Amino acid sequence: MAEDGGAVGLVTERLLLRNWQASDAEPFARLNADPEVMEYFPACLSRTESDALAARCADMIATEGWGPWAVEVRATGEFIGFTGLARPSFAAAFLPAVEIGWRLTRSAWGYGYATEAATAAAGFAFDELELPGIVAFTAVGNLRSRAVMDRLGMTHDPGEDFDHPRVPEGHPVRRHALYRLAAGPRS
Repeated sequence: MAEDGGAVGLVTERLLLRNWQASDAEPFARLNADPEVMEYFPACLSRTESDALAARCADMIATEGWGPWAVEVRATGEFIGFTGLARPSFAAAFLPAVEIGWRLTRSAWGYGYATEAATAAAGFAFDELELPGIVAFTAVGNLRSRAVMDRLGMTHDPGEDFDHPRVPEGHPVRRHALYRLAAGPRS
């Protein structure tokens, strides 16, 4: 994971979406090992897997200038997870596309942080990267994340839902709901 002094990618009213720091590793590993946070993923992540994910996020930001940013609460400096953009690397009918995604620690749930951070990331996708649209997807039962997608103004066509190729056959979170958001005026 790159240590760059915590350069900021995006700033919102309450949050910093910034480059990853070495100090993020421990709280990120706890987040990824929390069964409630990881309920809609195939499994919790080990410390090694969590560290590798953080390194991939940091590398993407270093290479692209954007990616899944570490999220910090401005008032406290607390690391609460990540939010940002990525290019999914699996095969699916809706790809290629840029995905918006987030994962926050349970203590940060219920404060509107995911929507606030994702709104900033979507704005970056459209205003800075000039993308025509973005996608988001999650297990169909993940109503919390789907509510964030709804609040972002994303649309869902059940006909585009898909079986995630990286989730084993028969696993309860294999079926994913796909959401889209096109560039254009926001309400």
